[in-house]
Amino acid sequence: MTFRTTPISVPPMSSTMLTSKPMRDARTLTRPVFAMPPGACDGHVHVFEAPAKYPSVASPHYTLPDGSLAKLERMTEALALNRFIIVQPSYYGTDNSCMLDALSTAGARARGVAMVGEGCTDEELHAMHLRGVRALRLDLFLRSSWPTADIIAYIEHSVRRTRTIGWHVQFYTPGWVVRDLLPFLAGFDADFVIDHMGYMLERDGLTGSDFERLLGVIRGGRGWIKLSAPYRLATNGDFERLQPMARAIIEAAPDRVIWGSDWPHIPEGGRDTGALLNLLCDWAPDAAARERILVSNPSRLFGFDSPGP
Repeated sequence: MTFRTTPISVPPMSSTMLTSKPMRDARTLTRPVFAMPPGACDGHVHVFEAPAKYPSVASPHYTLPDGSLAKLERMTEALALNRFIIVQPSYYGTDNSCMLDALSTAGARARGVAMVGEGCTDEELHAMHLRGVRALRLDLFLRSSWPTADIIAYIEHSVRRTRTIGWHVQFYTPGWVVRDLLPFLAGFDADFVIDHMGYMLERDGLTGSDFERLLGVIRGGRGWIKLSAPYRLATNGDFERLQPMARAIIEAAPDRVIWGSDWPHIPEGGRDTGALLNLLCDWAPDAAARERILVSNPSRLFGFDSPGP
């Protein structure tokens, strides 16, 4: 895959609040063009409910998305996705109430990824585990201005807190932070997941060499990559150009890749989740590879094969 090779300065995150658009009716979604394997899992969704019960953080990056659990379940039913992973969104910060209540309603077919503050106790972590949480989401966008050494210390501290209950850590992170962490991640003795195919954007100065180094770390270590949110990399909608990247990720770590829709596609609720799922036909033409990405790998990572919450 061709990347821009000249580094450029990284622009700050926009302070403009995005307006979330209405959710596409599940009945209009493109249906899967391949046979969906039983137990297929959407490895990255968010859930939002009534603001009177679940208030947002003081200054969210976007307005309340049209992404209730009821609408999520209609989407997963339409696309034959039997399981899903509810990831805590930045909209709610470290208040995991909405995600936890959604897990309780969804039952054993769902797992959760939480975000917590420093004041979260071991007892609270254990209680979340009993309700189906299996990972800690580390928002490295929020901490991207930190020195790399401080980010590493934050990651190591988070792993120490969750190791005893068997959770992994999930990085929501810009690609340049991934690049700077690669020497550390190469020897990192814990399972970690990188969202959105590594988020290595050309406009942020990432190069083909950076992506190859990421593949090397994933190939030889304990890292996982999530094939999710292709529209956050190919912002012009040209998903075909992501095929070499996706295939290289799958080849590097076939047993440590999962797929996620990033539903409800903030702020573009009208996106066709079915069309995003069908990208797997090009990225993983072999049915056995798709079974690993959709079923076996997420089952192992999130403990679907062990007793449920």
